[in-house]
Amino acid sequence: MKNTTLLSALISFLFFYSCAVVSLTGRRQLQLIPRSQMLELSNQAYNEYVAEHQVITGTEEALMVQRVGTNIRSAVESYFQEQNNDDIIGDFQWEFTLFQDTTINAWAMPRGKVGINSGILPLAQDDAGLAVIIGHEIGHVVAEHGNERMSQLLLVELGGIALSEALSEQPEITRQLALVAFGVGAQLGVLLPYSRLHETEADRLGLIFMAIAGYDPREAISFWERMVELRMAPEPPEFLSTHPSDETRVENIRQMIPEAMEYYQ
Repeated sequence: MKNTTLLSALISFLFFYSCAVVSLTGRRQLQLIPRSQMLELSNQAYNEYVAEHQVITGTEEALMVQRVGTNIRSAVESYFQEQNNDDIIGDFQWEFTLFQDTTINAWAMPRGKVGINSGILPLAQDDAGLAVIIGHEIGHVVAEHGNERMSQLLLVELGGIALSEALSEQPEITRQLALVAFGVGAQLGVLLPYSRLHETEADRLGLIFMAIAGYDPREAISFWERMVELRMAPEPPEFLSTHPSDETRVENIRQMIPEAMEYYQ
């Protein structure tokens, strides 16, 4: 109990003095890691993933990933330029890559590297479905969820030591934590409420970005309804998942659609 109280106090103290504000939502978030270190860490994690997975190029599916990714990227850049906040994404290194991986997943690294696993494409079906996925992942990026997650993980798992110290003293654990923070892995435990919050926040941002890019945000409802149908086994209880339940997500997205439609032309 004493250790838990001390940890809570430490998190509260650091949150107060090391917080930032999420773009578009106004939520305050914990950020302990400088952007330069996050970029270095994400590049390392990305290169390791590329080394272990085949990159698909030249196919219709790969071209679709490039096409949709470029459109969403342009929408994000246009949005922040109009808001006079283009410094938020000024140092991004955008990449949209299709990987040979049957896992139904997509993920994004801080500063703009987005990975799409081939296993999720049947679920996407077309450009609009893929826009739901990529818009969501870019939502994570611009909201700097990677930094927030990594900051939380450093506090919870490694006692709040600096990233440079963690990389030096416990490089393997730190690498694994980075994969969790960037959405390539998953974790149960203390961070669950934050993870569900991140997913909902990224859904909202993703709907706005795909709408600006010219994709109907209502397609997100169809996408998640397909996800519901895809699940053959019973879904685990929501409190054990790092994502909202599919049914909860569909309902949340229905409520977000009117806002997103204001950006759709």
